[in-house]
Amino acid sequence: MITDPQGTVLALFLVFCRIGGCVLALPGFSSARVPEQLRVFIAAALSIAVMPLLWDTVYPAVHTGAGTYIGLIFSESLIGVMYGMLARIYTLGMQFAASILATMVGYTQPGSADIIEDTPETSLSSFVTFAGIMILFIMDFHHIVFRALIDSYTTMPFGGLVHMRSTLISFTDTLEQTTYIMLRLSSPFLIYGLIFNVSIGFINKLAPQIPVYFISTPYLLLGGLFLIYFSIAAMVSQFAQSFDSIYIGR
Repeated sequence: MITDPQGTVLALFLVFCRIGGCVLALPGFSSARVPEQLRVFIAAALSIAVMPLLWDTVYPAVHTGAGTYIGLIFSESLIGVMYGMLARIYTLGMQFAASILATMVGYTQPGSADIIEDTPETSLSSFVTFAGIMILFIMDFHHIVFRALIDSYTTMPFGGLVHMRSTLISFTDTLEQTTYIMLRLSSPFLIYGLIFNVSIGFINKLAPQIPVYFISTPYLLLGGLFLIYFSIAAMVSQFAQSFDSIYIGR
């Protein structure tokens, strides 16, 4: 029997602030294709599920003043958004690599509606990004994020101040490692595009009367599609396997 219904609801709401902030920015859950009501239900269900584990940590804080409680709402929401954004930065890196891939193979058609977001994307880059996020869900990346979020009550104590310096360091380290990984994954396409365009430039110098660049586009696209066919599986698998080292390290 609940002896303090008001305190229980207030404590549950504080847990909801941290988990809801994470769901707000988490890849896949924060997609424009996911209804807002569904995100709220997911965050509420997760908050209720983990509430017994965090009861002794959260419940005593509800007896403080109103001003302190408002501060707790702000700090808890900020911590949750930070954990969600760390994972979102990594998936944005995959979108960056997919854009490089599409550009290097000559697939530069006008952008169309993205599967995940409302931003315009080429069909090839949208396909690669969607495949990467799907593999992350298959490998239960959201379980890793939610477990790290629960452990954050130890690393970032409840009711304490958010250390903005360490938060910015985590963001910059994630951006740095993500950029290195995505450049490594897209490096075959960068080398392919560079070699192909340099070769076509030499050919154009040898035969300036022939519009070589217009003739070469189908060959660039054909070679790029063959390269994608042979490397897309390794690219997506390495993207998914590197998530643990990037996220858990934060």
